[in-house]
Amino acid sequence: MESSLLKPKFHLDLWVSFTIQNWLLDFGRPIVMIILPLEWFPLNRPSAGDYFHMAYNIITPFLLLKLIERSPKTLPHSAVYLCIITFVMGASIHLVGDSINHRLLLSGYQLHLSVRENPIIKNLQPASLIDSFELLYYYDEKLGHSMWYVPFFLILFLYFTGCFTHIKEEKRMPLAAWFLLAPSAVYYWYLITEGQIFILFIFTFFAMTATVMHQKRKGFVPDSNGLFLLYSFSIALGLVSVWVACLWSDQVLRKKYRGVIYIPEPWAFYTLHIRDKGASA
Repeated sequence: MESSLLKPKFHLDLWVSFTIQNWLLDFGRPIVMIILPLEWFPLNRPSAGDYFHMAYNIITPFLLLKLIERSPKTLPHSAVYLCIITFVMGASIHLVGDSINHRLLLSGYQLHLSVRENPIIKNLQPASLIDSFELLYYYDEKLGHSMWYVPFFLILFLYFTGCFTHIKEEKRMPLAAWFLLAPSAVYYWYLITEGQIFILFIFTFFAMTATVMHQKRKGFVPDSNGLFLLYSFSIALGLVSVWVACLWSDQVLRKKYRGVIYIPEPWAFYTLHIRDKGASA
């Protein structure tokens, strides 16, 4: 096997870069937008969070390409390029939709309600404006997320398929990897819940698990990078289970998330239980 010819090495620089930029530029961007004074970033101009998103859209594809370069296994170039192109387009679509949605949030938009049920939306005239906001929601939460996350997880899976070494040369995760494990897993939890991509995530996780079982029959096991991804996904799955269990009886959130898979978004929880209650207090 091609991946066994090279000595496994934990890509500490890339995983640290991923962790920092994920937490700062993705998870942190809506927080920065809320914290910074509105006077600094008028509602008709890009916010600090938008600039964070722009940086994310540039840095993340670069890091993904560097990750693929480090793979001991030669991966299909066409598939990688298509994934990167789709990722950038999806993240850019999301940038525009998310920017407007966060401005609506500052104006009283409630994320735990549907578009038509929101107090600042439902009385708009003409009524066709509501359709426009629903289209915006579709581009942001549906199309943008799909074109963003599907190639993202596909690239991670393609990379994972090359993260195997011979069982006699089994490598355990270094200490630095264990320190990165918690922030990495929590970020994946955030992606799953806020991005509403549980099905995509669980299919990726099952595919990774099946790959491990298949390679073990050949005498190969995950190297330190493969273990890092596998453990991160496993812990993230556990965090999602805890999150759902804690909010299982929340009737307001259940009204919005009516599908078979009930996984509330963290920002919907924020507008329902933190922002609105804080304002009323």
